Amino acid sequence: MSVILCTAGYDHTIRFWEALSGICSRTIQHPDSQVNRLCISPDKRYLAAAGNQSVKLYDIKSTNPSPLLTFEGHTGNITGVAFHCEGKWMVTSSEDGTVKIWETRTGTIQRSYSHGCPANDVVIHPNQGEIISCDRSGYVRVWDLAENTCAHELTPEADVSVSSVTVASDGTLLCAANNSGNVFIWKIEQEYNGTRMVPVTQFSAHKEYITRILLSPDVKKLATCSADHTAKIWEIKDSSSKPGEQPKSLPLEATLTGHQRWVWDCAFSADSAYLVTACSDHYARLWELHSQQIIRQYNGHHRGAVCVALNDYSETR
Repeated sequence: MSVILCTAGYDHTIRFWEALSGICSRTIQHPDSQVNRLCISPDKRYLAAAGNQSVKLYDIKSTNPSPLLTFEGHTGNITGVAFHCEGKWMVTSSEDGTVKIWETRTGTIQRSYSHGCPANDVVIHPNQGEIISCDRSGYVRVWDLAENTCAHELTPEADVSVSSVTVASDGTLLCAANNSGNVFIWKIEQEYNGTRMVPVTQFSAHKEYITRILLSPDVKKLATCSADHTAKIWEIKDSSSKPGEQPKSLPLEATLTGHQRWVWDCAFSADSAYLVTACSDHYARLWELHSQQIIRQYNGHHRGAVCVALNDYSETR
C-alpha cells in the first residue's frame, strides 16, 4: 500500500480511502468516543487514533478491526499525537493539561510534562530530542528530553489559546497559530548549549479561529485551517523585519474555498504539491495546490470529519 489516507471524526468511525479514486476501502468502528487526531507511523505499519482519554493503535496491514494496543493514562480529550521517527515512542497532548511520552511496544507512560491547563497540540522536533506543545493559556513550550526540562517558554499573545504548532522537517522553523487567527514564526537556531528561538514574524491569517497550522515537507509552504470555512496556503519566505518595522505577513499563495463549515485538519502530500483537508461538513477534500482545484472529495462520514492522516512517501524513505 503506497498511499495511506485516512479520516475520522464525530461519527465514531475511521475510514481508509483510495486516494485517487475516492473509494472508501475500509471502515473501522471507534465506539468509545469521537476521534480527535490521527497519525500514521513512519514505517506505515500503524495508525494511532486519539480520542477521549485514550489512543488506540491499529495495524494498517491487518483486517482485524480491533486495536493492537490501547494507551490509557490521560483523563481528558487527547488533542495531539505524533510518532518518533523510528516508531519507538509516541507523544500525546491532552485537555487534562499534560503531554505524555509512551513506549509504543508496551503502551506504558515513560514521561509526563505538565502545562497546568489544557494542552492543544504537540509535535516532535526532527532532532528527536525535543518536543513542542501549546496550550489554552497562550503558551508554547519546548521540552528538552535529554535534560528532562522545559527549555523554552514562548507567549505569542497573552491569554489567547494557541491551537496548533508545527516544526519544519529540517528543524529550522517553528510556527504557531492561535484563536485570534494569528500566526507566529520563530527561527530555530542551534547553539552549543541547545536551541535558541528567534522571532521572525507574526501576522493575521484569518479573522476566525485557526484550527490547524502545518508546514509542508519541502518547507516552502505553510497551511492554515480555520473556522472561517477556508484553508490558506502561505509562501515561506524570509519575512524578518528590521528594527522598528511592522512585522511582515507571509505572501498568500492560495485560499482554498469550497468547504461548507469549519476546516479542522490538513495533511500535505510528500511532494508538497497536494493538500488533504477535513471539514465539519462531513467531507475530506484533496486539493491540487498549483491550480487550487478540488481533485477528489471523500464522502462517507455521517458527521463532521475533524482529522486526516496521509502517508504517500516511497517505501524506501
